[in-house]
Amino acid sequence: MTTSATGLELRDVVAGYGGHPILHGVSFSVRAGETLVVVGPNGSGKSTLMKTAVGLLRPISGQVLFGEANVTTLGAPARAARGLANVPQEANIFRNMTVLENLQVGYEFVASHSAPSFGKRLDAVLDLFPEIRAKLRSTAGYLSGGQRQMVAMAAALMPEPSVLALDEPSAGLSPRNAEILFEVIGRVAASGVTLLIVEQNTRLGLGAADHGVVLVGGRIRLAAPAAEVLADPDIRRLYLGGA
Repeated sequence: MTTSATGLELRDVVAGYGGHPILHGVSFSVRAGETLVVVGPNGSGKSTLMKTAVGLLRPISGQVLFGEANVTTLGAPARAARGLANVPQEANIFRNMTVLENLQVGYEFVASHSAPSFGKRLDAVLDLFPEIRAKLRSTAGYLSGGQRQMVAMAAALMPEPSVLALDEPSAGLSPRNAEILFEVIGRVAASGVTLLIVEQNTRLGLGAADHGVVLVGGRIRLAAPAAEVLADPDIRRLYLGGA
């Protein structure tokens, strides 16, 4: 599975609700083909950041760039049509549909006339998610939490996006299932898809990333290669329980 690489950038973004900022001048970029993970405590603004990045929330000021295009004023459907896929934390599958039907909806939502056929995309995506290949005829709502998250990711990848945004993918999963899910995320990254991930599990998220951003109080406290963020003594003390 290959995809044209595209990056995503936030420039001096101020965003919030009802005119009250949650994010205060946030800037970072996810380079094409790389994985960036945003971590931070509850209430730090991670969900607001993700909503702003994917077009569910228009910033008060600042810019969002997708590739070289300024998409600040575009909503989520328009960004999806340009190749920015989003998997929200909740309500990310159709539980009463089969796995195959979920993948078909994902394909038909934004696939262009020039896109590969459904069959070709299905084969390519299932190569990344062999765990759900045998579940295609199963009702999605009866799958385990980890399998449902794989279905959501697979459906988002069906129209061959260049950037995939994942909001708290390990939320509600057991430690082992979270590890399995991030192994799958590693396969997606290796396929060339650019990944922006907001993740509650600091160690697991940064362990799968090229770069990490620590968000505290709506401001970036640290942005560095993921290994450096993991090794930072303050980050280890505050978020990993280390000395």
